[in-house]
Amino acid sequence: QVQLVESGGGLVQAGGSLRLSCAASGRTLSGYAMGWFRQAPGKEREFVSAHSWSGGRFSVADSVKGRFTISRDNAKKMAYLQMNSLKPEDTAVYYCSATGARYFSSVPTRGEEYDYWGQGTQVTVSS
Repeated sequence: QVQLVESGGGLVQAGGSLRLSCAASGRTLSGYAMGWFRQAPGKEREFVSAHSWSGGRFSVADSVKGRFTISRDNAKKMAYLQMNSLKPEDTAVYYCSATGARYFSSVPTRGEEYDYWGQGTQVTVSS
């Protein structure tokens, strides 16, 4: 089992920045991909970004490309989402996730490919 805990959310003005962190505990994450998803009120959960285990492979949603950067520290079992130039439409609950299967080079982008989820952290961007 893997437990994921997000932190770093909050209220920020448009144009500002936030850095989300995800702390993983439990079994090793060796070989497993980690991703970030978000869900705004009344909307479906959507993919934000994901990172393979190694090799620097990652995927970023078009809506956040150029503004959000994903990274991970496997030794510390941490994942991060640096969010810059935030917009009101980025307001959502952000979830950290990890796969149950190994992804050494490819990057899963569908929620159903992830088996472990954090409780979420609220990000609110005011205009």
